[in-house]
Amino acid sequence: MARPKKAKIDERMAALREERIAQFGNPVPNAHQGVTKDKIQAVLSKLDLGSNADLVDGVFALLDDETPSQFARAPDGATFADGASTAQMGCHIGILQRGAGKLDREGRDYWIKPLRDLGGIEAITLEEGEFVAGHIRAKNPNSAYRLEEAFTAILKAPDGEWEKMLAGWAADDAARERLAFQAEMAEAAKSLADTGHAALIRASVEHYAPRFLPGYQVLYVDDSDGDRISPEERETMERAGALLTLDDPMPDVLLWNPATDHLWVIEAVTSDGEVDLHKVTQSKRFAERCGKSGVGFTTTYRTWKEAAARQGTHRNIAVDTYIWIQADPAKQLLVQG
Repeated sequence: MARPKKAKIDERMAALREERIAQFGNPVPNAHQGVTKDKIQAVLSKLDLGSNADLVDGVFALLDDETPSQFARAPDGATFADGASTAQMGCHIGILQRGAGKLDREGRDYWIKPLRDLGGIEAITLEEGEFVAGHIRAKNPNSAYRLEEAFTAILKAPDGEWEKMLAGWAADDAARERLAFQAEMAEAAKSLADTGHAALIRASVEHYAPRFLPGYQVLYVDDSDGDRISPEERETMERAGALLTLDDPMPDVLLWNPATDHLWVIEAVTSDGEVDLHKVTQSKRFAERCGKSGVGFTTTYRTWKEAAARQGTHRNIAVDTYIWIQADPAKQLLVQG
């Protein structure tokens, strides 16, 4: 069913309910992504949340990958599961699922907050046609929610497996660390309203490197209009035995791991400058000249949309290097040939 752009969300959900009843005899299927409401209740019960019917139905709504996204400017092919606002969730639960009125948005403390506090639901925003981490601005109509990836995997896992997965997820420090990291990145995501090359470089240094390159120290950052190498950076590089010269490639960020004597290059791309084959070759020559054990590479982008636009045209990312997306910060991708 195509999204009627001008109809209100409650009118769209009411029409969708009538259409599905006429066609299928039921406004919603018994399961979304193979997950029934009984399964959701069983999982939430392990977290002492199973008696919260609104939360059960809210999770069921966020699993809905059949209903198109109700955002007028959502990415092509996006579904309700990719992100839904409080109002959209309230209409899905109250109108589409129950055949009554939409839930009061003030009730979100009962059908969003309990699982959000645990990291099972994460805040996102539809920004420039793409869902990004965090609620960027207060009272933004494009603020939304989706299920966290690991929690969705628990819901979809078979009996005998999901119980162990849930126990690990609930008790694991990594889950709490992930929640803290997402909260930190939600603040960083506010820079999307004023993003530039320097801002992406800072995000690469302050968020990407600590998470994915533990043990590495920053030797050099090219994010200013002054001298490319400051006296402090020159001293730091000399101590590390990795002093850049005018004949060497000048990366956006150069890092060094003292324990392994290994270098890492980060290129933050807002217009051009990915880690391509030429840059890899030059940087490897620099590492060899300095007697280092090797050098690794990451290209960072602000959003998936920008990464796709660049790579859809140029396809120049070198093999065996990494990609990190600021708007989807909890993972990196390895490019393999």
